[in-house]
Amino acid sequence: MITPTTHIRVARPSRDIAAAERFYVDGLGLDVLWRTTERVSGKHDLIMVGPRGGGWHFELTNDPEAPLDPTPTVDDLFVVYLGAPVDEELVTRLTSNGGTRVAAHNPYWDEYGVTVEDPDGYRLVLCERTWG
Repeated sequence: MITPTTHIRVARPSRDIAAAERFYVDGLGLDVLWRTTERVSGKHDLIMVGPRGGGWHFELTNDPEAPLDPTPTVDDLFVVYLGAPVDEELVTRLTSNGGTRVAAHNPYWDEYGVTVEDPDGYRLVLCERTWG
């Protein structure tokens, strides 16, 4: 049964886990919750990032024996509702750590926030609005 406290994991392939870590940890400020990069045959390299103690996390994976190329679209979004204007220092940290500021496919996100592509091309939206 899914409840409001059910933990959620979103998994995505990454071409370069170290680059993704710089973006999400050094840029966005998430914590490394788990890491496996032992290059064991038949096992994926992965890093899990998220807020420590939070109800969700990202798993970024790379299979060195059969790598998958990420295939994001302009509407594959990770939206963070900040509840305040977007801090330009945060945007600068994201772009300094491998992100690229882009115009949103949906103009709603440009009206209420900033969109930054991560090193694999997935889009992070920093939204000034709140949820709920």
